[in-house]
Formats: sequence, structure tokens, C-alpha cells
Amino acid sequence: MKKTMLLGALMLMASFGYAQESRQDVSMSAIGILTPQVNGNAVQLNTTKTVGFLGSYRYMLTPRSALEANYSFAQYSSNYSTSFLPNVRIHTRQQEITAAYVYNMNFRNFNPFVEGGVGALIFTPIRDYRTTNFDTKGNTGIGALFGAGVAYELSPSWDIRAQYRGFAVKAPDFGLANFKTNRWEVISMPTIGMAYHF
Repeated sequence: MKKTMLLGALMLMASFGYAQESRQDVSMSAIGILTPQVNGNAVQLNTTKTVGFLGSYRYMLTPRSALEANYSFAQYSSNYSTSFLPNVRIHTRQQEITAAYVYNMNFRNFNPFVEGGVGALIFTPIRDYRTTNFDTKGNTGIGALFGAGVAYELSPSWDIRAQYRGFAVKAPDFGLANFKTNRWEVISMPTIGMAYHF
């Protein structure tokens, strides 16, 4: 009887230890969208700064390596200036769909990480009062995601994440030859949010 109880206790302890090993997490973050001024082909593109939403899912391959899938959403104004059209505004919806490799490090409750991956930014014109040219189409830009950040562990299930994310992509032209810069830009997306491990 004692051997059975001891074996049961060891199995229970082992199952608790296994259950606490989190291999997956989901996170929700607020992101800032900061873009540089883009100049090319006698076209200048400026966008307004804004705040958006980022949702991420990570799967841990090893204690240090993970794969991540991301979706983000934001809205802002894209302002184009050319010699013929001095000020054209397009109310823009930006959506991100990316996949990345994440490398983690551990220093007590602090977990710094770096990431790199690929994906798409989808630029969609919104036809409302903030848009001055309705003859536009959506653009999908394929590009590269890179970033670094730190997670602070609040408990085995929760952490706070802050990171810098950058996305290199060709500047959108919304299907109009007059707005084609033929230039690449790096969109900066600083983020802060919460992650849940399970």
C-alpha cells in the first residue's frame, strides 16, 4: 500500500511539473505606427502617426527558440504630394500578417528576445471624408519583419512585453502611377502588451 501511495504521489508531482511547462502563448499589444517620409519619382509620401492593435501566437520549439504568427491592424492618413497634385489624402487601413522566428534568453524574471521573419502588409484605402481621391486600389506589400524586446514575468502564466518591431516594405501607391515612389521604407512599430502562457 505504501509503495502504491508513493508511486501515486510521484506521478502526481510529475504531472504538475509537466503541466507547468508552457510551450505556447498568446499576446495582445498596443502598437504605434511610425513611418518615415518617402521621396522618389518626384512624389513625396507622409503618413500620420497612429496607434493600433497587435495579436500574436508563439509556439516554443525549445526553451530558447519559438515560432510566432502575428496579425496587426491600424488606420492612418497617407498624404501624397506631386508637382501636379500638391496634397492628396488617403485614409488608410494597414493590416499585417507575418511569421517569425524568435530567440529567447532568460535572466530571472526578465526574458529578452530577438525576432526575424517575413510577411505582408495590406494597405486598403477607406472611402470616407478623410480621403480626397476615390480612384484608388488596395496594395499588398511583401517584406521583412525584425525586432527585439523584453518580457517581464509576472507569474508562470502571465508576462508584460515591450518591444521594437520594424517592417521593411515597398511604399504603397494604391494603384496610381502618379503615387509610385519605387522606394522601400521601414515602418517602426513599438509595442507594449500582455502575454498569457499555456
